[in-house]
Amino acid sequence: MDAFPIFTPHCPELPPLGFGAAAIGNLYQRVEEGAARAAVAAAVDAGIRYIDTAPHYGFGLSESRLGAVLADLDPREELLLSTKVGRVLVPVAPDAGPVRHGFADAAPFEPVFDYSYDGIMRSYAESQRRLGRDRIDLLLAHDLGTLTHGDAHAGHFRQFLDGGYRAMRELRHQGAVRAIGLGVNEWQVCLEAMGHADFDVVLLAGRYTLLEQTALDSFFPACATRGVKVIVGGPYNSGILVNGTRGAAPLYYNYEPAPAAIVDRVRRLEAACDRFGVPLAAAALQFPLAHPVVASVIPGMADSAQVAHTRALMDTAIPPALWQALRDDGLLHPEAPIPTAPTAPR
Repeated sequence: MDAFPIFTPHCPELPPLGFGAAAIGNLYQRVEEGAARAAVAAAVDAGIRYIDTAPHYGFGLSESRLGAVLADLDPREELLLSTKVGRVLVPVAPDAGPVRHGFADAAPFEPVFDYSYDGIMRSYAESQRRLGRDRIDLLLAHDLGTLTHGDAHAGHFRQFLDGGYRAMRELRHQGAVRAIGLGVNEWQVCLEAMGHADFDVVLLAGRYTLLEQTALDSFFPACATRGVKVIVGGPYNSGILVNGTRGAAPLYYNYEPAPAAIVDRVRRLEAACDRFGVPLAAAALQFPLAHPVVASVIPGMADSAQVAHTRALMDTAIPPALWQALRDDGLLHPEAPIPTAPTAPR
């Protein structure tokens, strides 16, 4: 018999804008300690009350940096934090290489997938130590799915269902975490997991954006039926929706060079935004929040300037006519909710 009470989804109320902390784990490039600290401080000063991190981000570096700065900025633990489980960090030699798994000059550990009961408990305890928190608000199983694991997905998924999921439920039942869920890059694995387990929240990166909304067809309706909230990560689809197509920056989509069809679609989005005098990045940041299952959007921010720019984009008033024009031009899913007031959402 199940030792847990009947599961009723409950996600703490999240602010519309959160802080994605992968960048301060040296994602793709080194971020100096002072700049990382300044980014977090600027986010707190800007009223951002939710921060997402993971052991994978710099192999403990993002969590350690957050723990150090929040000890001063948030001693009463009033900010909401999410972190992730599914990898354990194994010590390696400090000269393991300047860039590993996308992180530059990261901590001397190797991330190893482990979705077992013991692996999740170990990962949680180590995250709690690095973050210096008595409790972690949201705990998310990280990177399940075929996009990450390919043919090995079935084995990792079974390990999670047989052990890791039970560990997460225990932590929630004990009050060590407030909510449990998934942190993934594909909505298909969310539907698969929801067929076997119950979750409060899903952090879905890059799959509900101004560029793509296929999550509307089956995943978002399932979330609405079950009462599962969605956090949207990667709202800029690896940068192409913030940089656009006209600058000198490389055009990346889904962590890879953008294919021609995506570049063409972004050009059409840019043209529509230009007609209404709206920055493309502002539309990309605000669009996901119109859907009722979406609780928060969490772009990555590496320094205080990016925090200020993101806050300004979030506060940009967007005329409803832009959203209707995007729909009329076939650039939005016909069922995608659109903001109806000429102000930033919520």
